Amino acid sequence: MTFIIAEKCLGERYATCVTVCPVDCMHPGVYQDQVFLVIDPEECIDCGVCLPECPIDAILESEDDDPEWAKINEELAPDFKNNDPVEPRPANDPPNRPENKLR
Repeated sequence: MTFIIAEKCLGERYATCVTVCPVDCMHPGVYQDQVFLVIDPEECIDCGVCLPECPIDAILESEDDDPEWAKINEELAPDFKNNDPVEPRPANDPPNRPENKLR
């Protein structure tokens, strides 16, 4: 099992998780015309350091927590991994989507 990034990241992409990832398994891109990040299941080592970094709780601990978004991460990862890295957005920056409340 690997960590995944779910729908809450869609249109948000704080990317604070990227800065702590020891294996650079998170990749930015655009999905459904919105900014997004994915976790490449082939690269993720399940260390969990990314989990507490997401201010909107968009990272899930297991593919079983949301199989649909696990599949999306897996499908997008090969294309997203060639994209340029992104600068993290401040964790206290208000969410773009009202349903994504900061912790």
